[in-house]
Amino acid sequence: MCGIIALVCSDPEVNCASELYDGCLYLQHRGQDAAGIVTCGDGGRLYQCKGNGMARDVFTKSRMMKLVGNMGIAHLRYPTAGSSSNSEAQPFYVNAPYGISLGHNGNLTNGEELKKYMDEVVHRHINTDSDSELLLNLFAAELATYDKSRVNNNDIFKALSGVYQKVRGAYACVAMLAGYGVIGFRDPHGIRPLVIGERLKSDGTRDYMIASESVVLKAHDFRVYRDIMPGEAVVIPKQTMIPEFRQVTPMQSYTPDIFEYVYFARPDSVLDGVSVYRARLEMGTKLAQHIEASFRKQNMDVHKEVDVVIPVPDTSRHAALQCAVTLGLPYREGFVKNRYVGRTFIMPDQKQRQSSVRRKLNAMPSEFYGKSVLLVDDSIVRGTTSKEIVSMARESGAKKVYFASCAPVIRYNHIYGIDLADNKQLVGFGKTEEQISQVLGADKVFYQKLEDLEECCKRDNEIKDQEMRLALTPVISDNDENMKSYIKSLDPMPEFDGFEAGVFTGKYVTGDETAYLNYAEKSRARNEQLKQVQAKLSNLKMLDLAELKAPSEINIYNSGDY
Repeated sequence: MCGIIALVCSDPEVNCASELYDGCLYLQHRGQDAAGIVTCGDGGRLYQCKGNGMARDVFTKSRMMKLVGNMGIAHLRYPTAGSSSNSEAQPFYVNAPYGISLGHNGNLTNGEELKKYMDEVVHRHINTDSDSELLLNLFAAELATYDKSRVNNNDIFKALSGVYQKVRGAYACVAMLAGYGVIGFRDPHGIRPLVIGERLKSDGTRDYMIASESVVLKAHDFRVYRDIMPGEAVVIPKQTMIPEFRQVTPMQSYTPDIFEYVYFARPDSVLDGVSVYRARLEMGTKLAQHIEASFRKQNMDVHKEVDVVIPVPDTSRHAALQCAVTLGLPYREGFVKNRYVGRTFIMPDQKQRQSSVRRKLNAMPSEFYGKSVLLVDDSIVRGTTSKEIVSMARESGAKKVYFASCAPVIRYNHIYGIDLADNKQLVGFGKTEEQISQVLGADKVFYQKLEDLEECCKRDNEIKDQEMRLALTPVISDNDENMKSYIKSLDPMPEFDGFEAGVFTGKYVTGDETAYLNYAEKSRARNEQLKQVQAKLSNLKMLDLAELKAPSEINIYNSGDY
């Protein structure tokens, strides 16, 4: 669940770093572990700034001044498999062939197989545990087979075809070839989102941006005119500034990750033609209908059992409000959020997650005392946060505490770039809803039905695709007929084949991933052990020193004083 951006500006005198930095701020929710920007200046020289931490901390003014060039890519890192080494901050870079940098959102499920291929077949050294470094080196190896002094668009597409043949998993990527241009490509299932926009300037030239979410494009006045389709790639050469799209590999399915709509994406984004905001409103409506039916089934009146609906900030607010409206119950803000504490499920261990919940949220007793409350959250993962929240509500004087989740029961791990937990750490794994209620300390837990959630995330069939694109394209003036004609000329977006919902069903769109799940569990345990070794030198006898992660990356010059 990383954030990625690529930008190429038509004006060679413009430095794109400031817009890439702004874009990182809009995508900060997608990755809080590390941030990085690589730009390309005259002559193909690359300039880099990256490191662990939030974008505002990594990209200081002095460091940004050293990032020059009118094209570049940016990355916000969310770690998977428990790893958070500074050396795994992206974008990654290889100097041969041609000088390539790459940022990746997703997760490869055949990493061990690819490592073996890198070592035994193409003889490329992999210095980190990141599958993104594998992906970059595989792309570089495919390009190297052409043995040309300069490549063209066709060479790049052919190289990507080789990547698609060897890689399995989820990947939305941006890449940059030094002095040539930027590239965007998406896995053949479309699991992770990727959109491209165009900005028409007063002199008639155009800039292009590729990003994880449409909100970045809209904020910078790019016209959102299409999603990159599953199995599709786009190349934007710096010299021509004409994007070329190609279906590099056949679309195997059109199955976006449904968790994007539940939790990860910003509500003001539109992913694959679906408004995240409207999807979350629908989640509130469906959840309310399910709650009311559940009470009715027990011959109980929801209006007599529940006094007020309270959201768990922030992601669930829209759904909670719609839930309250549908049920005809008061909606109140009962928790005040400390915005300087990150997402708790990303915390590296259980103890930190528990302590951070209290720092993150503070209950207002006036909204709880003597009331039966319905708490609404987007999802329940380990149950750590939910258990603490229920406890806080009771401490504030709530008579009864009902807890509702906009997502179904999470019983399985997420393997496509969202590191939830091993199955056994999930509160829903192997438990009934009644047992989960007991663990959380709630009077009753309500979960969204999967079929209802999928219905919430479908496109509005009453709106034609072209009309939706026009409605979602910001600031189209009445006389901007060229843009209107262009959007209307696009082929209708294909319908979804479903959604990637393996966290709820255990069935993943890429097939049986038992081997990867076993590997990921061992990798998490190993990384946790390594952290303990690095924190306490007296334990060094436990592991070979060669396995300790490098503190920084061996790479192109890192701008600024580190």
